[in-house]
Amino acid sequence: MENNNLALAWFEEVQLRLDWPTRLRICIVIVKGLAFLHEDCPLKIVHRDIKATNVLLDKDLNPKISDFGVARLDEEENTHINTRVVGTM
Repeated sequence: MENNNLALAWFEEVQLRLDWPTRLRICIVIVKGLAFLHEDCPLKIVHRDIKATNVLLDKDLNPKISDFGVARLDEEENTHINTRVVGTM
């Protein structure tokens, strides 16, 4: 992606100079994307490793959720709670 990932854009020494409205817009788009995956997608997807390095930014600073390596499908009839840690800590 043209603007690499969110971690580099926000936390590295060579940061993109983003104003607060742009930062808020990026956060809102990420949350809407996760809400779609959890609630509205025909296959309910749980990412399980959302972090700044897994959010890519295109040339217009639109965030794209990436790295679904530890994602799983959330089955409606699944009623147990998994206490195993996955993703990045």
